[in-house]
Amino acid sequence: MNKSERVSFVINTLKELYPEIPIPLDHTDAYTLLIAVLLSAQCTDVRVNQVTPILFAEASTPEAMIRLGQDRIKEIIRPCGLSPMKSAGIFGLSQILLEKYNGEVPQSFEALEALPAVGHKTASVVMSQAFGVPAFPVDTHIHRLMYRWGFSNGKSVVQTERDAKRLFPKEIWNDLHLQIIWYGREYSPARGWDLERDIITKTIGRKTVISDYYKSKKT
Repeated sequence: MNKSERVSFVINTLKELYPEIPIPLDHTDAYTLLIAVLLSAQCTDVRVNQVTPILFAEASTPEAMIRLGQDRIKEIIRPCGLSPMKSAGIFGLSQILLEKYNGEVPQSFEALEALPAVGHKTASVVMSQAFGVPAFPVDTHIHRLMYRWGFSNGKSVVQTERDAKRLFPKEIWNDLHLQIIWYGREYSPARGWDLERDIITKTIGRKTVISDYYKSKKT
């Protein structure tokens, strides 16, 4: 297959596997999504979804979050890790949303990335999932699979995002990035990977990746 055929194979296979695409992080609006994505840094989505109901029961708006206070936020979110930094970010961005945006989450990459503890990936998730703006947030699964599939060189998430946006049609970015995440979790994980189950990598994967996999199985 040439590259365009491999791209089509990925799109079609993922569409068959995930015709309906669950959103990984539980949320009710743009603000709760923003907080959930911020908490997911170096933490599993499962753990975040265990913690956010406790947090949002006490504070699900910027006003309530500020009233809750940074110490209480830190106490609740401790299981997600990096709680001093994350609690400061949540408290600080909640203040800015109230002061600058009437308590609403701004709908631009620039404004989101200017908020405390909000990087490009977090902004991309919010723009994509809360506002429907085409974006391609790259997490560890997407970064790994874009390399395994021979679509990116694996040198940086910035390069991976650039390659993904160049290869895949813009109108499917928002669905596709989620489909790749679910596929990575179910069929092509970093650990405990079974290539026989991973139909995409087995069919179109980087030759060195496949060769290394079989070598590792022999040793």
